[in-house]
Amino acid sequence: MNPPGNGRAQPEVPPLVMRPLSTSLRALALRSALRSALVVPVAAFALCSVTGCSKSTIPNTDVEDSSDNRKVVSFCEEYRHGVEDKNVGLLLKLASQRYFEDGGNATAEDDIDFAGLKDYLTSTFMKTQAIRYEVRYRKIAFTENEHVLVDYTYAASFRIPGVKQEEWRHTVAENRLELVKEGETYRILSGM
Repeated sequence: MNPPGNGRAQPEVPPLVMRPLSTSLRALALRSALRSALVVPVAAFALCSVTGCSKSTIPNTDVEDSSDNRKVVSFCEEYRHGVEDKNVGLLLKLASQRYFEDGGNATAEDDIDFAGLKDYLTSTFMKTQAIRYEVRYRKIAFTENEHVLVDYTYAASFRIPGVKQEEWRHTVAENRLELVKEGETYRILSGM
């Protein structure tokens, strides 16, 4: 091998032979230590990913498992069962007297307060003949004003009287319940 510019041929010698043996062993030991230092954290991360060392979630939800979140999910499950059972008394008990739904627009025609909710539940809602209401809780947020926002996806199937016969309807959508703490439980401010 001829290095550029000097014109003399140098014999090809493996790099290991050119270094003193003690330097090669130190370098090898250093490389081995570095490799171990990198392998252990990577292996721990991989194991943690597989076994779930990160924050756990409440089963069948995307919500972090904590006692406060479990209380909220338990309350919301009571509401979900009330819908499926068409239990108007329970649904009204779970609703706050300050319940208000603005319908998501600027007009007041479709706004509903507690009295309007009661009217809806005892009339239109009761005409439904069968309800299946499945919920996937996505997020729970506790606000500064002590409200709780529960974001979820629901799949609802319900049977209603039709022109010719009973009809099954299906809906999948996102919703938010807004809760307020009252004593040891919650009440629904909006979102029913």
